[in-house]
Amino acid sequence: MVCTVDHLASSAALTILAQGGNAVDASIAANAVLTVTSQHMNGLGGDLWALVHQPGETVTALNASGRAGSGADPDALRAQGHTTMPYRGSVASSPVPGCVDGWFALHERYGSMDMGTLLAAATQLAEAGFAASAQLARASEIVSTTPGNVHLANLHAGQKVQRPGVARTLRVIADQGRDGFYGGEFGEALVTVGAGEYSEADLEASYADWVDAPSVDVWGHTLWTAPPNSQGYLSLAGAVIAEGLDLPEDPDDPLFAHLLIESARAAAFDRSDVLHEHADPAALLDRDMLAGRRARIRPGNAVSWGDSYADGGTMYMCVVDSAGMGVSLIQSNAAGFGAHIVAGETGIFLHNRGIGFNLDPGHPAEYGPGKRPPHTLAPALITRPDGSLRSVLGTMGGDAQPQVVLQMVARMLHLGEQPGAILTAGRFTLASPDPQSGFDTWIARGEVQVRLEPHAAHWQSGLSERGHRVDVAPVGDLSGFGHAHLIEVTPDGTLSGAADPRARASAALGR
Repeated sequence: MVCTVDHLASSAALTILAQGGNAVDASIAANAVLTVTSQHMNGLGGDLWALVHQPGETVTALNASGRAGSGADPDALRAQGHTTMPYRGSVASSPVPGCVDGWFALHERYGSMDMGTLLAAATQLAEAGFAASAQLARASEIVSTTPGNVHLANLHAGQKVQRPGVARTLRVIADQGRDGFYGGEFGEALVTVGAGEYSEADLEASYADWVDAPSVDVWGHTLWTAPPNSQGYLSLAGAVIAEGLDLPEDPDDPLFAHLLIESARAAAFDRSDVLHEHADPAALLDRDMLAGRRARIRPGNAVSWGDSYADGGTMYMCVVDSAGMGVSLIQSNAAGFGAHIVAGETGIFLHNRGIGFNLDPGHPAEYGPGKRPPHTLAPALITRPDGSLRSVLGTMGGDAQPQVVLQMVARMLHLGEQPGAILTAGRFTLASPDPQSGFDTWIARGEVQVRLEPHAAHWQSGLSERGHRVDVAPVGDLSGFGHAHLIEVTPDGTLSGAADPRARASAALGR
């Protein structure tokens, strides 16, 4: 089974599975298609994280997030008057992208089919064309004047789109490996557009590392995520806090939402102070520390932690194969089309993950050469006590990712809901009145606002009575609440999954 935001990607992955490929093969194929059809959420110029469950082995995590170029100069940005990283229009916020290195790291360790076969569907779509989704068409308006953007400007839904530069790049990747990407047309364009930000040596280094996956035991299962520089620890911390609270059995009870909101806030209010690439997951998930935060939570009122919110440009997908291998993969431009910078004539947009850096001198996440920025990307995976796979799950949504994952985990493990019910249930996210980026929720420290989907409006009065500032999104407005996907392995081995209807063109396919 495979779940993605685009039926074309899900179909490509299912074809690979039908041909005998495994979950990693299918993940690469689906991700490749998404870099073609969903440039407004992810792309070859972005980063990648993944969790892999192989039966009989410990869950592994892949950190394929790039590092700032060797020319990164925080003093220069401060001299220009910047107090935070430029949101768009600056290569300073575009670390060397790690997506392609991530594909090859996954392929080398787990792949069973050749890369040409895995990239074939994406290459064909890029060359022959595909129908623009309504979301891509709407998003293309904001990059209509971006230099180098020839094929993704002012589209309309259903319009045929061809991306010859991306097709050319995918062929080179299939034929020449990572060197064909980082050392070829894209790499040359990156050095040129960087104007000193990147060196040739920056492109020779690999940006994919296999790392230990942090985990916690909650509700009789083990919940796994990616380690720092990912914010995935917030999903785990929020779950630990929530498990120790008296959560109602009725999810329509406003107390259910209140306690999950308070758990998310208690876990994350200090993220900007503690999250950086060298942060210790054990310290971030210390149960005594989390118990102290839980002790401050009250069923009748909201705690003053200090926070605020925004959305991001990311896609999440998951695959489980017939042998029990599960992949939870997330790949991103950060915010929509990223930095709004195109690399030469490739048609590939550079991400702006560097917005996670800090410009405070001496801060552990301060922007600088060779550093990885704090990341919102937070894939998740659940195993049973015997180590077998229970679920792969996750979402896009910038800072809201751990909040949505927490709601999904609570509904699955505490309430016992099925995937379809979990994904269609109303959600909350934490918001500020004036969000500036996808990584400023816990930086602004303003007055928090709880944003509810229209079909979660029944929580509004109960949350307001507890002191939350609540805003209900207009009917039909599901933006900012994530595109989540979920596959569950039932006790008898059946796969049960769902793709988020908020993504409009999403598809959960199985065979």
